[in-house]
Amino acid sequence: MPSPWPAATPTAAHRSAFADAVPRSFWLDTLPDRAPHPPLEETVDADLCIVGGGYTGLWAALYAKSLAPARDVVLLEATRCGSGASGRNGGFVQSSLTHGTRNGLTRFPDEIDILERLGRENYDGLAQDLIDLNIDAEFEANGDLVVAVEPRELADLAEEAELLRRFGYETELLDSDQTRKQIDSRLFLGALWIRTGSGLVHPGKLADGLRAAAIRAGVRIHEHTPVRQLQSGGSVITDAGVVNARGVLLATSAYPPLVSAIRHYVAPVYDYALVTEPVDLRLVGWQRRQGVSDMGNQFHYYRLTADGRILWGGYDAVYRYGGPVGPHLDDHEPSFARLSQQFFTAFPQLEGVRFSHRWGGAIDTCSRFSVFFGRALGGRVTYALGYTGLGVAASRFGARVALDLLDGRTNEATELAMVRRRPLPFPPEPLRSAVIQLTRNRLAAADRNDGRRGLWLSTLDRLGLGFDS
Repeated sequence: MPSPWPAATPTAAHRSAFADAVPRSFWLDTLPDRAPHPPLEETVDADLCIVGGGYTGLWAALYAKSLAPARDVVLLEATRCGSGASGRNGGFVQSSLTHGTRNGLTRFPDEIDILERLGRENYDGLAQDLIDLNIDAEFEANGDLVVAVEPRELADLAEEAELLRRFGYETELLDSDQTRKQIDSRLFLGALWIRTGSGLVHPGKLADGLRAAAIRAGVRIHEHTPVRQLQSGGSVITDAGVVNARGVLLATSAYPPLVSAIRHYVAPVYDYALVTEPVDLRLVGWQRRQGVSDMGNQFHYYRLTADGRILWGGYDAVYRYGGPVGPHLDDHEPSFARLSQQFFTAFPQLEGVRFSHRWGGAIDTCSRFSVFFGRALGGRVTYALGYTGLGVAASRFGARVALDLLDGRTNEATELAMVRRRPLPFPPEPLRSAVIQLTRNRLAAADRNDGRRGLWLSTLDRLGLGFDS
């Protein structure tokens, strides 16, 4: 059966729908104005220097201060805290630490029970932190809908439901009519409602709330302070200042790493999203406000905002030769045109609705799709990277583990094989681009061919590089 997503070229009407959209993340655009934290322009000493002001860096700063309130923590951010992946994602909060239970079971079968339990504890801890830190991140624990848009996917949904129930999730399989009573799309043939361990947040408000909490805890934050170099003695070199730190924690996501070895494990892959103007939700239902994704290798994710807009993102995953990252790549008209076309294919009853925002951002992809850890410079530096798009909740876990490794604490999490082992590295260029582009091509072909993965994808599966999204 051919893919339900149109292969035809997007029309002028599809392009017109986003022509006037603000080329900026909706989440960042709806934050209140604030004065930036001053850049670092002197030499300072610190117990801990954190590089990166996204979720991982901010969670790590708060954890460090909770463990030792007197610890002097300096956080350096190249632009504005939360302006990278932390302010550009879909806001899906999931308890899995391994990019889904099935991915975790495939890669860490001997410790999946521990990982699932730690993931649930982390999810619950995040929800409690929002209360304790007085962060209004618009958290909604309404679960997720995974929808089938092809008949073959219905059996996969049933298998996924059985797997998730094995690990304690509350799930409900919906037929086509039941699904359309939740969200009305002619494409939906059925769905799996994952009722527990999944929710939504406003990503920008979460990041900014963590930043404000870090300031209240006594963390010194310097924005617009890109780090240029790490020295073996623990000095963190910026354009106009230096931090002499006893320990350094890197939370740099997809941005160019300060430790050369990281380059082998992270590939910056760009994701793009659209947000509509407020819509008449009577046309689509969606009263339970679940987050939604479909099941293809090239999949979409979609959700409602607090003011009744629809976010529609995903499908394309764009890697460019050499892995560049920068604002010049945030606006990608071909991806927006394809997303617009597919949105109106899913919801033709919304024809005429316009998009208010369009944006892109880089995902720190690694070959196992879940966070990995490492040490450098004789143990004075640790890092947590590679979340591959599901880091809103997992970044809290990653931050804590990275700090435990830096401080020398041994616990259940630090002893995990997931923590002790790195993913398989990506090859260097030009082979890296060739492998990624071929894989994207074959994933798209599998979607057109009833899910059959073919020789190339099957080979990657055997090598432990089972790309499935």
